[in-house]
Amino acid sequence: MTKKEETAFQSRLSRHLDELRWLYMELYDNGDMFAELCDNLHQFASDRPAALKKRDLEREADPEWYKSNGLTGMMLYIDNFATDLNGVRKKLPYIEKAGVNLIHLMPFLDTVPGRSDGGYAVADFRSVRPDLGSMEDLEKLAEACHKKGVNLCMDFVMNHTSQDHEWAKKARAGDGEYMSRYFFFTDPSIPQEYEKTVPQVFPTTAPGNFTWLPDCGHWVMTSFYPYQWDLNYRNPRVFNEMMYNFLFLANRGMDMIRIDAVPYIWKELGTDCRNLPQVHTIVRMMRMIGEIVCPSVILLGEVVMEPVKVVPYFGTVEKPECHLLYNVTTMCTTWHTVATKDTRLLRKQLDIVNALPKQYVFLNYLRCHDDIGWGLDYDTLQLWGVSEVPHKKFLSDWFQGLTPDSVSRGELYNADPASGDARQCGTTASLCGIEKAGYEKDGEAMERAVRFDLTLHAMMFMQTGIPLLYSGDEIAQVNDYSYKKDPNKADDSRYLHRGKMRWDLADHAGDPATPEGKVFTGLQALGELRRTHRAFGAQADVWTLDTGDDGVLAIGRYLDGQKLIGVFNFTGEDKTAAFPWDPGEFTDLLTGKKYALEGLHIPAYGCYYMEQEQSRGSVEAEPADA
Repeated sequence: MTKKEETAFQSRLSRHLDELRWLYMELYDNGDMFAELCDNLHQFASDRPAALKKRDLEREADPEWYKSNGLTGMMLYIDNFATDLNGVRKKLPYIEKAGVNLIHLMPFLDTVPGRSDGGYAVADFRSVRPDLGSMEDLEKLAEACHKKGVNLCMDFVMNHTSQDHEWAKKARAGDGEYMSRYFFFTDPSIPQEYEKTVPQVFPTTAPGNFTWLPDCGHWVMTSFYPYQWDLNYRNPRVFNEMMYNFLFLANRGMDMIRIDAVPYIWKELGTDCRNLPQVHTIVRMMRMIGEIVCPSVILLGEVVMEPVKVVPYFGTVEKPECHLLYNVTTMCTTWHTVATKDTRLLRKQLDIVNALPKQYVFLNYLRCHDDIGWGLDYDTLQLWGVSEVPHKKFLSDWFQGLTPDSVSRGELYNADPASGDARQCGTTASLCGIEKAGYEKDGEAMERAVRFDLTLHAMMFMQTGIPLLYSGDEIAQVNDYSYKKDPNKADDSRYLHRGKMRWDLADHAGDPATPEGKVFTGLQALGELRRTHRAFGAQADVWTLDTGDDGVLAIGRYLDGQKLIGVFNFTGEDKTAAFPWDPGEFTDLLTGKKYALEGLHIPAYGCYYMEQEQSRGSVEAEPADA
């Protein structure tokens, strides 16, 4: 490092050193391992490429860059999207055309076919899966992205390794040093004790939390699948080595790193092994390590839990943990609203999110690589006469298209006949009715389905945070049933919405006469509006409004004299909303037409982005019941 770089590193280290040491020693009480960690932080900082060091300085000067309303993300599987990393690099013009400047690459590190769980069973944290390219290809992609103003995100799977990882192989061969990096037991009574309190992640496809290894005579903890062995973070060697992997990947050019399955990291006998205090200690240390070595890198936490358990992963304003979290509850509540046509629960969820400190930023999405789990607010639903088990059955039937009024086409994942619980799979387009309308060649139904697809995206874009598209959703790509013919995928219905990118449909992206063209250009317009209107900023005041109709949701945003009202009809009927407390003329940003909100007509599955320009200090207070 140059003298200037060394000074910058020492300044970052000194800012965090006392807290980092205190947390590390509280967890591990091992001064030698802490000293080793600090030495390696210095080495990774020294090895960091010059272009990334420059990026660090730029983003230290603008630490809230990731809160910009100019960001739009896209999640994609490399092989499905463009064969390999070099293919993704060649598709950057398409990504730019779609208005995307944040690419979230799904898992691409080396894994073993048939034992990969979609790439989440990592066999080598320092190698790219050979068919996808190399680390050099990854660095070239990052460099090309940065030249175009595009950010790059990757998954870091830190809860477990593949059974094919070097550590796991040595552990299975009886090497005690490596066995201590996992949870190995010869006495079955200990796994049995864990099973009494630890829920099952996949009770039907991968029941239990332990796997018996007859060749070595041990049980090993496998919370997810038998070939994914949980790491033992009680061992400081595990923490240190995984942080070195984290920094190695950060130095390849990542702007954002998604830490997978965060709540599961720490295991404690007699607990549910979820969200334990030590998890927050680890994530807080990760945040500080990143700020010391690679301060331009953002931590995205994957916490698929109810809101009360999600929000703590932001940490506190004084001691932050993750920069960003997935807004998973709003996502699943949105799909609940699609089926029920009742926006009350969604409105309550949005009110909860909007009441959080503005420092907390979510990544918002409609669909992703995973299933939709029905982690809804059942206490509130119970007050409205809705019981959990029959309601889940209703949702499962609706999204499979089994109820008379459903236009959805999806499949269940990990259905549990005993509890009635199940998760839902399907692309946005198929769940909105585009697949059904196309199959039936029903032009009127297709028009409604496309309108609904765009309305749901418009509602998602209206939320504070970063909107994230799932690759293919921008061209209304429907379910891909070919997974059933692949023996490595047939048992996992999530591959229904993980189909290959339909580049033949992408060729129609600019043709408004096609469904894919209508969705693509519609999303382009939504993204442009979001980037260019200040009221979409993270510091905006946001609230929901009473429309007088439970089938219609309205969201207000206000910042620096600009007031926006988003109106979204979740029903297949034309509606008239009442806004008697908000007089004046509004302009619909989507069409340029002017409207009064009082008695506003909203077409079936339609939406508006209403703008009202006001001078600072002249905005009327929102009504108490808004």
